[in-house]
Amino acid sequence: MAPPPVPRTIMEALSRHPEAVRARLLDIRSLIFEVAAESEGVGPLTETLKWGEPAYLTEASGSGSTVRLGAPRSFPDKCAVFFNCNTTLLETFRSHLGGELEFEGNRAVIVPAEAAVPEAALAFCLHAALTYHQRKAGQRP
Repeated sequence: MAPPPVPRTIMEALSRHPEAVRARLLDIRSLIFEVAAESEGVGPLTETLKWGEPAYLTEASGSGSTVRLGAPRSFPDKCAVFFNCNTTLLETFRSHLGGELEFEGNRAVIVPAEAAVPEAALAFCLHAALTYHQRKAGQRP
């Protein structure tokens, strides 16, 4: 399934990043839509800007937690997939994927802009975020 066209506001936000970071963030955007489409109960995503960065919300279903894309301040040449720090998501990611991904605090998974991306591990993280409230409510993920 192809992701929807990139809205102008999202492209403008991404244009602040170097080309390699922007290209990788667009790849991650595609993966977010792919994982959402394959995840039962997620439904359509709302794509918007939060804090000037692309954000993906499960407003229609309420199934998950917001996923936001950007670059970490400490690594501007890398990409970051930000998650709500008031969730247990990063703790879950660390326990399941400790050696496969790089993390920043309790907020972000760091993704290389130019090296290979551990796509399965990142898809696991995205699925967990997009279905976070389903699991919390005791529903099937």
